[in-house]
Amino acid sequence: MLIELTPSGLYCSAGDFYIDPQAPVRRAIITHAHTDHAKPGSDAYLTSRSGKPLVQQRVGLRAKVESLEFGEEIEIRGVKVSLHPAGHILGSTQVRIEYHGEIWVVSGDYKLEPDATCETFEHVKCHTFITESTFAKPHYKWKAQTEIFNQINDWWQMNSLWGTTSLIGAYSLGKAQRVLAGLDPGIGPIMVYPTVEKFLPAYKAAGISFPEILPFNETTIAEIREKRPLIIAPPQFARVDAEKKFGAVASAFASGWMSKGGLHSKIHDRGFALSDHADWEGLLAAIKATEAENIFVMHGFTNTLVNHLRSIGYNAHVIGATQRVQPAAEHSLPE
Repeated sequence: MLIELTPSGLYCSAGDFYIDPQAPVRRAIITHAHTDHAKPGSDAYLTSRSGKPLVQQRVGLRAKVESLEFGEEIEIRGVKVSLHPAGHILGSTQVRIEYHGEIWVVSGDYKLEPDATCETFEHVKCHTFITESTFAKPHYKWKAQTEIFNQINDWWQMNSLWGTTSLIGAYSLGKAQRVLAGLDPGIGPIMVYPTVEKFLPAYKAAGISFPEILPFNETTIAEIREKRPLIIAPPQFARVDAEKKFGAVASAFASGWMSKGGLHSKIHDRGFALSDHADWEGLLAAIKATEAENIFVMHGFTNTLVNHLRSIGYNAHVIGATQRVQPAAEHSLPE
């Protein structure tokens, strides 16, 4: 096998490199900057050009991080490597590996619907495709993001009319920026939590524009609390903390887990099913487009997807952890 799963993660022995290693290694290719994919401590990293500033923040400013433009090809010990957009977050990549005519693609995390805050997913043909399966159940079917953004803005507008501040919980990297880009600044002022704001320079450097935000500090909060702002914060920023600063607060959670049949919010007033992962039909479409002979499935509802793929003629196998057990708490779901 060109790529195998080891205790440290996916490993290409021919090129002597790992993809998204879970422990320090000599050479790591990183698909994107979420903490479950970009771990500190390795000797050298390779990622996409637009994703480099985000990966650098994750693995350390002194870490050796090199980058490639999408589609640019290099050779590592005779193995051809190129990176291709995954559509998950800014700079997220699929890793294409070619050796002696055999082509593998590691998808990382991905979605097919284009959005304003990252590069659009590219279908890459290969012999073997390693895919995620975070939402690999038939009932996961996303609505168009324009519809979700309309729901968010309508909810914010209604809260403002009722004299209530709006709080949206969203993962600090990727989801929060996507929500911010979809807001209507004409409704009122917008604030983002510092863990969200620290990633904005990398997005702006990539040419992505956002509505104006106000600094998240006590002085500004005192000045605008009566204007009923919308706040984007990680789920760990509890509603009770927001109420201490802003008074009456309506809270929501933006996540694919808020969809029908998924994990519904028990501590928020509203859930918005906005996901940065492919839904069931998206996964099947991506797999079909690869024209791959072999499919390896990881990170999610692996057995469900593998069983379906086998039923329609694919040579499909689980790689890594087995079937996902649906989590009991939404705060454990940084998707």
